[in-house]
Amino acid sequence: MRALITGADGFIGSHLTELLLSKGYKVKALSQYNSFNNWGWLEDVSPTNNLEVITGDIRDPHFCKEIVKGVDNIFHLGALIAIPYSYVAPDSYVDTNIKGTLNICQAAKEHGGIRVIHTSTSEVYGTALYVPIDEKHPKQPQSPYSASKIGADAIAISFYNAFELPVTIARPFNTYGPRQSARAIIPTIITQIANGIKEIRLGDLSPTRDFNYVKDTCKGFLALAENDSTIGKEINISSNFEISMKDTLNMIKKIMKSNVKFVTDEQRLRPEKSEVFRLWGDNSLIKELTGFVPDYNIEQGLTETCKWFANDDNLKKYKSGIYNV
Repeated sequence: MRALITGADGFIGSHLTELLLSKGYKVKALSQYNSFNNWGWLEDVSPTNNLEVITGDIRDPHFCKEIVKGVDNIFHLGALIAIPYSYVAPDSYVDTNIKGTLNICQAAKEHGGIRVIHTSTSEVYGTALYVPIDEKHPKQPQSPYSASKIGADAIAISFYNAFELPVTIARPFNTYGPRQSARAIIPTIITQIANGIKEIRLGDLSPTRDFNYVKDTCKGFLALAENDSTIGKEINISSNFEISMKDTLNMIKKIMKSNVKFVTDEQRLRPEKSEVFRLWGDNSLIKELTGFVPDYNIEQGLTETCKWFANDDNLKKYKSGIYNV
C-alpha cells in the first residue's frame, strides 16, 4: 500500500510514519516547507527506501493535486493545533485547517476517489454534556481552533455525501507521548522537572481528559484505514478513561520522583467560556467496527514518555523555560 501523510513532520504524524513503514507501507511524508531544509520530527525517523519525504504546504491547492498522485490512502494530519495561539491568529486556522482539508479532499476526488482518513479532535465536542462522549454528542466551538476543526470535519464528510469520496473522520482524544509539542501540558511538566525546576506555573488543573498514548492513537488510525466499514463515519479514538489534570501531573511527579510545586498562573488560564472542562471518550464504535483496544494505560504511557524525555538528546530540543502559546 502507498500512503500520503500530511503533517508527517509533527508529533503524531512522525509516529504514524514509523508505524506504516513497519507494516510494509510505502510512505510519502509531507513536511511543511521551510528554508532550513528541516523535516521536523521526521529527522528522528530512520531512513528507508519506502520513505519519501516531501516539503510543501496544504494551503496550496495545486500542490495538493500533485502530492496525492499514485497513493492509495491519505492520512490527513496537517493542521494548526495550539488552542491558545488560535486566540491570537484565528485566520491562520481557517486557512490551514479548513481550506487545507478542502484542498486535500478535492485532490483526492480528482484523482479517482483516494481513501482519506481525516484527523479531527475531541475539542470539537467542547465540555461534555454527557459522558462518556459518543460520536452523536453535539459539537461546541469553544475556541477558534475547535471551530476550525468542526469546519474541516464538515468539509471532509461533505465530500463523502456529495461525491462518495471514501472518507473517515478519525477523532482522537488527547494524545501524548514522545515528541509531543512543547506547548502541551504533559511535556511542559516533564521537561521542567527534568531540568530541575522546583516551581511550575500552570493554568487550571481541574479539567479532566481522556489521554491516549501516541502508539495507541496511531494504531487506531491504521485500524480505521484498513476497514471499509468505517467509511462515511466519524469515529472516536479514545481510552474510555477520564483523569483530571491534577491527578495526571501528580502521577508524573511520582514517576519522576519529584517534589515540584505547581502554581496557578493567570496568563495560562483559558477564557472561562473557552475552557473545555471535561472530556471522556466512548470508544465502543471503533471497537465494534475494527476490534481496536488500547495497549497502554495512563501509567504505562506516562512512564514511557518520561523515559524518552529523560534522554538528554531529546530534552535539549525543548526550551522548557519559555512559555509558548
